[in-house]
Amino acid sequence: MAQLSHLIHVYGVLIVFGIVLLEQIGLPIPAFPVLIIAGALAVDGGANWPLYLAAAVLACLISDYFWFRAGRYYGKRILRLLCKISLSPDSCVSQTEDNFSRWGAKSLVVAKFIPGFNTIAPPLAGAMGTTTPQFVWLSVAGGLLWSGVGMGLGAWFHNSVDDVIAWFETLGSTALMVVGFLLVLFVSFKYIERKRNLGGANLPRITMDELKDLVEAGHDPLIVDARGATARQLEAGIPGALVYGDNVPERLMATLDKDRHIVIYCSCPNDVTAAQVAKEFVKNGFHRARPLHGGLDAWNDHCAAAQADAELKPKHG
Repeated sequence: MAQLSHLIHVYGVLIVFGIVLLEQIGLPIPAFPVLIIAGALAVDGGANWPLYLAAAVLACLISDYFWFRAGRYYGKRILRLLCKISLSPDSCVSQTEDNFSRWGAKSLVVAKFIPGFNTIAPPLAGAMGTTTPQFVWLSVAGGLLWSGVGMGLGAWFHNSVDDVIAWFETLGSTALMVVGFLLVLFVSFKYIERKRNLGGANLPRITMDELKDLVEAGHDPLIVDARGATARQLEAGIPGALVYGDNVPERLMATLDKDRHIVIYCSCPNDVTAAQVAKEFVKNGFHRARPLHGGLDAWNDHCAAAQADAELKPKHG
């Protein structure tokens, strides 16, 4: 902390801009403490706080616009990539889509205060077709609010910030050990949470080949789409599938035959959402309800392979 304060005091705007940019790009670098220290130095050291604020907002805008363009061009693929490298890949997609479907592009204003969502929101806005002018002003508003709060806290509690820095100086290497321990504790909590989510949705999956066999045998399985509204807008689902989110679960289950095969799919890692919905069906007596292994990707791959085979047959014939 003391070294960071010294760097900000010496290099000022460049340090604030660089650290905020790296954190907003997605690197695990805590930028908010930098803003707090910058706000405190603006009071105690006579630093140019409007310049610090402008640097932080510009860094946010550059990072946001990069991910926005990536989402515009690569859509769902870039979201899956970001969720795969997150600490909670199984809930990343569903949580992000829920937040965005609830607030729309306006969620960009507060996204930076929500861990994980701050990196996912800009590409999701691009994939959802948010216009560039609307995205830019929402990104600037969000960056201004986030940076302003950080620097404002530093300015308001500038005396306490000095005390904290002095305390870290006295601790020396012990401070690093404390920070490291807290980081390990956080990662361990996320790992345990993920294992619990996977264990809670530990149901046998049905493969695409098994689903195909059911259809060909005339069993007429009911296919249920467990994705959220945002995911359905991003990517077309299985034709004829029943949308689970558009129905009241109790009313829906009351109309279905409990002996019917029910196949639930989603587009999240490890089929977690589909497995959770399937578990609700099983609890209500639908013992033939199973999540689709691989979800919508498995269906699309199967359809693409079938189409390729159909195109090759006339050539060989």
